Amino acid sequence: MKTIETQRLILRGWRLEDLDDLYEYAKNPNVGPLAGWEPHGNRETSLNVLKSYIKDDDRWAVVLKENGKVIGALRLYPDENRGKFSERSSAKLINYVLSEDYWGCGYMTEAVKRAVKYAFEETNTELLTVFHIPDNIRSKRVIEKCGFQYEGTIKEGYKNYDGQVFDSICYSILKRRE
Repeated sequence: MKTIETQRLILRGWRLEDLDDLYEYAKNPNVGPLAGWEPHGNRETSLNVLKSYIKDDDRWAVVLKENGKVIGALRLYPDENRGKFSERSSAKLINYVLSEDYWGCGYMTEAVKRAVKYAFEETNTELLTVFHIPDNIRSKRVIEKCGFQYEGTIKEGYKNYDGQVFDSICYSILKRRE
């Protein structure tokens, strides 16, 4: 992933030295389930996830500029549900997670806005899609603050890590043409 910056954040590829920060937020039972994954039970789980992040290179570590601490992750990847628009443009999904210690500070809104700008200005992306489950009100707020428009709710459209089924609330944003 290309490293990009905001006023307070650096979005960069993951590194093995990020393990402690990843485990710190990923073990929190208030974080993973809202994003659809099981809280990490041990550092080995986080290490395996971290290695996959590094190998796949399709998500940023969200890092505080002030101290270099990783406080979350942001992923931008092809939206297989939309298909390919043309040879020159594409649709992508965006998803993210943030350490509970940093909720309510505007960090994820800042990161998502920058990722949207990156997708539209530096890649061939024409459409971005994002989803949240009904209980994830914080994610809904980020989505709306970043300019995504509600598309609809897919009833029982998402199966969680533990088999629970939730509605999937879908939003999208189109690249603006001047």
